[in-house]
Order: sequence, then structure tokens, then C-alpha cells
Amino acid sequence: MQTQTVFKAGNSNVVSIPKDFNFKIGDEVILEKANGGDVFIVRKANSKSKKSRDFKSWLDTFLKENAEILDELALR
Repeated sequence: MQTQTVFKAGNSNVVSIPKDFNFKIGDEVILEKANGGDVFIVRKANSKSKKSRDFKSWLDTFLKENAEILDELALR
């Protein structure tokens, strides 16, 4: 068990993750609260969650670009 100190970086509170935890710079992580916020779980995001975000981004763009056509189709 290691004790880390929370420090400020911009508008965020930060805790460094030691190298022996095998996270790499650029890894996406999911942070979850547990036990009423006394425990935090940090785990690597899997490729499926990234694919979900990519699809959502594509869908948002598609809906914005085709809003007029989709609205017209909805009226038919």
C-alpha cells in the first residue's frame, strides 16, 4: 500500500499513479466511487467504451448534418 498526496493541476485535484501500476501515458481510465465516496476504483477503459464514444460522436454529427431531412421524413 502506498500513500499519495492530492495536488492541484489547473481546475482539477490530481493523484499520481506509480509506474508499477502499469498505466501508460495516454491510457484512458474509468474512475468510479464506491463505499459512499471513501473508495475510488481506477481501471483501464476497454476498447468497447471507446467504440461507444466514437459511435455517439458519429451519430451526433450525422443528426446535426441531416436534421432538415430527418425532420421532413418524420412528418411523412
